[in-house]
Amino acid sequence: MYKSILVPIDLSDTELIKPALATAASLASCYDAKVRLLNVLQLTPVMLAEYVPADFDAQQHEAAAQAMEAIAKESGIDAARLSTAVRQGGGIYHEILEEAAAIGADLIVMTSHRPAMRTYFLGSNAGHVVRYATCSVLVVRH
Repeated sequence: MYKSILVPIDLSDTELIKPALATAASLASCYDAKVRLLNVLQLTPVMLAEYVPADFDAQQHEAAAQAMEAIAKESGIDAARLSTAVRQGGGIYHEILEEAAAIGADLIVMTSHRPAMRTYFLGSNAGHVVRYATCSVLVVRH
């Protein structure tokens, strides 16, 4: 049923990703699916650009890639079916949807914080992904 599963990873909250990883591992095992772990880095604001080193974005990308590899090793997902990616862009949900389209994902498995008053008015990344994804989205609560 599922052949390609995308799992967005927020490196700032590693406890929150555990339920999504466990769910993706189980589904990948059942359906012999490939899993892509994705981290999205925000663009450095222009007003801060002069205060950070010239290679700041490259350093951030490298650090994120190393952290993603460590998470991949601990995920319990067969290495032959697992890949990682780090994207950088202005909108997290936009980059998630772009990656899903690029790899032909037929399922996105992601976690979400419990709804709060601010997310009802502003929306969350998970909410945007659910609304605009062209594939199925499974939101796993922590």
